[in-house]
Amino acid sequence: MGGHSIHSSVFSRLLASGSCISFFEADGEPLGIAKPFGFRYDELVREAQMKAFSHSFALAMAKGSLHSRILTLVRLQEERGEALFYEGELEILEKSYAELDYLVRVEEIRRIHRLVSDMYYEILARTLPPELEFRRRTPRPHMDVVNTMLSFGYGLLFGNTCVAAIGAHLDPDTGFLHKGKGALVYDLIDPFKAGMVDGAISSLARAGIPPEEYECGPARCILTDDLLQVLTRKLHESIRQELIDQQVMSLQDALLKKADYLVRA
Repeated sequence: MGGHSIHSSVFSRLLASGSCISFFEADGEPLGIAKPFGFRYDELVREAQMKAFSHSFALAMAKGSLHSRILTLVRLQEERGEALFYEGELEILEKSYAELDYLVRVEEIRRIHRLVSDMYYEILARTLPPELEFRRRTPRPHMDVVNTMLSFGYGLLFGNTCVAAIGAHLDPDTGFLHKGKGALVYDLIDPFKAGMVDGAISSLARAGIPPEEYECGPARCILTDDLLQVLTRKLHESIRQELIDQQVMSLQDALLKKADYLVRA
């Protein structure tokens, strides 16, 4: 991830051992995956994934994601000892979560997921210092330090999860809740974002980030190497690979056995 120099022999040894290598932009945007010659997905797993009923998996992933975000905000309010939600906001979030079970189209599930996600970031922004200028989650390129750190954290989470998904012979581009490249990985990481990334980054932001540790210009916001090192250490502590692996294997098992899929965020 980012501007690193790695000798070709490292790639040779990784690919020779059967490993896949993920590449990312400096801000965490996935670029692609290098796979060894002859790498093939397990056809049983791949066929089960392609034929799976999207609705039930998208519903489980959306519920896991929304539950983790609502729980994160409620805990934040309790820790702060003061009101975090504006009048009616928590009720909207809880009703949106309850509504998911009655939706019959995946696109409707995606709509509710986007609504709650947008509200979540706007409410989370109220807990952060205003000088950091974080108001909501924005698309790339990011113009504020918090969005930049979030994307970096999500990139690390994406990489860890992508490795696990490919190791389980799941196609990372065939998703249920998300669409496009890396869709399945985005499905898998969504319920983990609040607990494994957002908590670490928001606590770092609330503790204060010196202005000299980042530079936000008209094109993008850039983090210093020192801030990246601090951020990486915190994320290595908060991103729990064993939970990611368990979730990936739970998905594979549900696909092969045509069983219910449970999200453990």
